[in-house]
Amino acid sequence: MARYTDADCKRCRREKMKLFLKGSKCESPKCPFEKRPYPPGQHGRGRTKESEYLLQLREKQKAVRIYGVLEKQFSNYYAEANRQSGKTGDNLLRILESRLDNVVFRAGFAKSRDMARQLVNHGHFLVNGKKVDIPSYRVSPNDIIEVRPGSREMTPFIVAHAEIGEKTVPAWLEVVPSKMRIIVHSLPEREVIDTPVQEQLIVELYSK
Repeated sequence: MARYTDADCKRCRREKMKLFLKGSKCESPKCPFEKRPYPPGQHGRGRTKESEYLLQLREKQKAVRIYGVLEKQFSNYYAEANRQSGKTGDNLLRILESRLDNVVFRAGFAKSRDMARQLVNHGHFLVNGKKVDIPSYRVSPNDIIEVRPGSREMTPFIVAHAEIGEKTVPAWLEVVPSKMRIIVHSLPEREVIDTPVQEQLIVELYSK
């Protein structure tokens, strides 16, 4: 599967804001965005005319980059959200939040979504007792996600266990540190999703 392999920090600079794609590095003085808070490229410092279309496109690209999905995946998610009842933008964010890699990140078991995606890919998680190694797997209410017993002594999970409690876990999830377990109580409503995205601009872009 195609995957972005260039520097993640270029993505933050392109969106002119920190997307926190590199975990703890984003919060340190070493973050490139701190030194160069302007888009990459030879024209990065130039003034760009921000048309309505550009604002909509940038918002979509921001969501794609934050959640680490491919363009085709994102398009499919939008189509699914548009078929559901309710607000399309709210449905879209709920779909993105329900991805297994995002849940692992939100629960504090990984420092970034990229790291969470890798841990899931390597088969370190069980969902309702069965191994799931697909980052895009969608969780449902009452699902129980836990680190496989044989993986709990690995360094990433030892560190995660020690740091559980330092990160605020969304109310729709519950973390049981002693069992390295995540319980999904429900799927989130828009008001509890803190992703800095104006989903209405994305809806306007796809509605053209």
